[in-house]
Formats: sequence, structure tokens, C-alpha cells
Amino acid sequence: MSWTDPAAWADLAAGVLMVLGALLSLVAAIGVLRFPDVLTRMHSATKPQVLGLLLVVLGLALRLRDPSSIAVLGLVVLFQMTTAPVASHMIGRAAFRAGQVRDDLLVTDELSDRLPRLDEPRGAP
Repeated sequence: MSWTDPAAWADLAAGVLMVLGALLSLVAAIGVLRFPDVLTRMHSATKPQVLGLLLVVLGLALRLRDPSSIAVLGLVVLFQMTTAPVASHMIGRAAFRAGQVRDDLLVTDELSDRLPRLDEPRGAP
């Protein structure tokens, strides 16, 4: 491996990005298991996991260097970036309506006046 070869530098950067992405995904999984309520778990499942996936995809793009593979990876990023925020929003809204959000952990509550809660709690505690 010659350090003057740009492909060698791209492979090294790809490896570093993939390892960092895997570590961020691991942190997201630990956060989902350890955080106390729905909203913090939702945050942990969305933000570091999406960033971890982006880093892994960027590392794969640097490693593969094939236009068709990079196009498929671009579609993966596009679908992840459109579905993760929507899914998190819907989970948070459903948890709030079902009374699964801990009020003592909220800094501000902008939904209580606008969104009625359901009479019976649903979902996991």
C-alpha cells in the first residue's frame, strides 16, 4: 500500500467513517435501552442512528467508487432522511396522546392545550 496513492487514502477514510458510523449506531442502541421515557428513547433512536447510517453510507461510497452503487446508497440516505423524522413525530404524538410521556421531564409543554389525551393509557409503560 503506497501512501501516495489516492485510492489508499480513500480506503482509509472509508474504514474510519464506517467504524465511526457503527459506533454511533451502537450508542443509539444503548440509548434506546437505557433512557427513561419515550421521548428520550425516540431521540436516541433517531438522531445518532441516522448520523451513523450516513457515515457508514459515506464510507461505503468512498470504498465502492461505482456510480450505480453510489446512486443506490443515495436512495438509502434519501429514504432514511424522509422516514426517520416522520416516524419519530408519529411515535411522539401517539405517546403523548396515550399519556405515556412523563410530565416531570418536560421543559415546555406546547401540546396540552391543543391535543386532548386519550381516556385510557395504551402502549408499554
